Amino acid sequence: MSGLRPPLAVIAGPTASGKSALALKLAAERRGVVINADASQVYADLSILSARPSAAEMQQAPHRLFGAIDGAEACTAARWAELARAEIAAAHAAGLLPILVGGTGLYLRTLLEGIAAVPPISQEVRANVRQLLDVRSALEAEDPAMASRLHANDTQRNARALEVIRSTGRSLADWQLASPQGGLLDEVELEPLVVEVPRDVLVQRIDSRIEAMWRAGALAEVERLAARRLPPALPVMRAIGVPPLLALLAGELSEAEAIERWKLDTRQYAKRQATWARNQTGDWPRHS
Repeated sequence: MSGLRPPLAVIAGPTASGKSALALKLAAERRGVVINADASQVYADLSILSARPSAAEMQQAPHRLFGAIDGAEACTAARWAELARAEIAAAHAAGLLPILVGGTGLYLRTLLEGIAAVPPISQEVRANVRQLLDVRSALEAEDPAMASRLHANDTQRNARALEVIRSTGRSLADWQLASPQGGLLDEVELEPLVVEVPRDVLVQRIDSRIEAMWRAGALAEVERLAARRLPPALPVMRAIGVPPLLALLAGELSEAEAIERWKLDTRQYAKRQATWARNQTGDWPRHS
């Protein structure tokens, strides 16, 4: 470490890989502040389904941006990056080590590398997109080039791409060709770590975690969320675990079917997270 720039620790990796435990250990060793970099844990409505740290864990070290956003709002990567920057600056001012922990690659990339300077999205366009039941089909019809770059199940990024082309008349792919703005990499001394877990072990952990979430009241949490009658395109309504449990509440799936769908969705998400970590984190150190 050069000591010329303030340090920033980043712990990335798939869900259920043990990132939070490592963050707590590092926070204890280095007087750290744990800052959430997970797109589900940012929402106040999803304490159980997002595996937010427990009250006991949060007492062990300061935690920031966990449950910080109401589910009625869409927390974009740009907005999260702005909030994270403020928390990182506050940690440095207090002489503490900011520790970003989470598996949302888009959040981390936006903060560290910056984001294309897309003009503000029209509020009318954003509202219309959030009301759509099939955002993916609309994107494939209006911006097939961008659709080909996004996973069909990545509802937040599909919605963002659709908003951009409807609001600006240009594909998000075109905007991304421009140089990113606002990256943090040149301002900090990065201390990154990628957590890697064998696939079979990770699957076992995911299944055990979901069963524990179920026992902890996940269905009641989703029932409270459903009672808010939020637009179905909002990220909180598409978070892992929410759709199958909503289907259970609607009588469309049995309890066993909903839990199995939840497990499958989580395994697929973890696989995408691991792929991102392999392809996007370069020579970051690995921990297993």
